[in-house]
Amino acid sequence: MNRQKLTKRYRIDDPGKFRLADHDPADTRGIKMDKAKARAVVADDIARLAELQDRLYAVDSWAMLVIFQAMDAAGKDSAIKHVMSGVNPQGCEVHAFKQPTPEDLDHDFLWRAAMHLPRRGRIGIFNRSYYEEMLVVRVHPGLLERERLPPSLLRHHVWTERFQAVNAFERHLARSGMVILKFFLNVSKEEQKRRFLERLDNPAKRWKFSANDVTERELWPRYMEAYEDMIRATSTVEAPWYVVPADVKPFTWLIVAGAMVDALEKLDLAYPEVGPERLEEMRRIRKALEQESSDAGEAPIRRP
Repeated sequence: MNRQKLTKRYRIDDPGKFRLADHDPADTRGIKMDKAKARAVVADDIARLAELQDRLYAVDSWAMLVIFQAMDAAGKDSAIKHVMSGVNPQGCEVHAFKQPTPEDLDHDFLWRAAMHLPRRGRIGIFNRSYYEEMLVVRVHPGLLERERLPPSLLRHHVWTERFQAVNAFERHLARSGMVILKFFLNVSKEEQKRRFLERLDNPAKRWKFSANDVTERELWPRYMEAYEDMIRATSTVEAPWYVVPADVKPFTWLIVAGAMVDALEKLDLAYPEVGPERLEEMRRIRKALEQESSDAGEAPIRRP
């Protein structure tokens, strides 16, 4: 299995020709795997991701932003949980965007996202993001009114303007050393229904269920139209979208992990070299430590 060729299949490099209907949510390219097998396959990428994240942290010049967008029950949480399982928590920051607060609504729509961008050397995960402003807000126009924008700015092409603003924002981040990957987990309506029923039947998953999830499901065609327009308008060289089949969760993990590894490998990260002065200082410290051990010998253990 060639990881780079596989992940590239799901990257939207020609957004002008993108049609969501052309992407099968159950597509696995003929790769059949259960969760146990998937964990074994993904394990190598997880280990490689942990190594690359350690180098990213040491270099402290680049940062990575990973955005997950999807319909409810598409598997965002499980993808984050499995793919990031080997990464040092000190080098990873996860933020889940909920409904905006009154303070959020008193700022521009990118403000709260900018507040949570990862620092240099870190991987930042956005579970939902500023793209909600072009999805749920578009599907529910009443939410736009809550943002109290000047009426003269609420023109019919407000969504096009937001696409342009996001592209400029992400271009700025890329030019500042931010590697951006965006994943739309493409779940089918049938699979979403199966997962909703599973949540209702499983006591351990009932807490995840909300009646609002079913309400949003009734707006499926409008959401699909919004996703298609958004991906067409905002998949760029600096910040590409990956439309990842999400009906088979293990395959989703495989694509997400592979794309992250590919992106970090392209940075050609190497641990910082230590200069001559630091090396000489280290030699003196080593000598002092070794001498200390020699002089002290084995001191007897003293008990009170």
